Amino acid sequence: MLTVEKKKKYTAEDYMMLEEGAPFQLINYDLVMAPSPLPEHQIISVRLAQKISNFLDEEGNEGLLLCAPMDVKFDEGNILQPDILFITAQRRSDLLKERIEGAPDLVIEILSPSNAYYDLRQKKDIYEKYGVKEYIIVDPVAKDADLYALKDGVYYLHQKANENQTLNSLILAGFGINLAKLFK
Repeated sequence: MLTVEKKKKYTAEDYMMLEEGAPFQLINYDLVMAPSPLPEHQIISVRLAQKISNFLDEEGNEGLLLCAPMDVKFDEGNILQPDILFITAQRRSDLLKERIEGAPDLVIEILSPSNAYYDLRQKKDIYEKYGVKEYIIVDPVAKDADLYALKDGVYYLHQKANENQTLNSLILAGFGINLAKLFK
């Protein structure tokens, strides 16, 4: 087991030596620890995952839906744990190994006071760099959500929805998140 000491750079090999379930992510070669999410964060996460799962079942979609904690290895210095991720059925066998290796098609992050900086900056940059096609950021405090879509390797804000609107996924065509119900 790896004990976290002051070290300039950590790698995927170091990360894999951590105890299973350790509250860390490897972000730009730095081990970043976060406390467990607040109840509001988890309530939103469960609601979202349930709605997406129901949608996938109704559509007969055989893509892979996973919730945190689930390691996603992007490179030797970045192993992230998105709150929710989705991989299309066509890409499932390419990415599903002992963990997810490569960019999911869709990532959803729910902001918390302890993680907002990473989700809005560093993780967003990593998702963009490695080709996550759709990145949704849910903000429980502002009661809104942003959907970033990848075009020519760069994210653009495709949709911003407030608590009275529905955010419509591009990857999951026909799926929308009614924010009033999500934040109830």
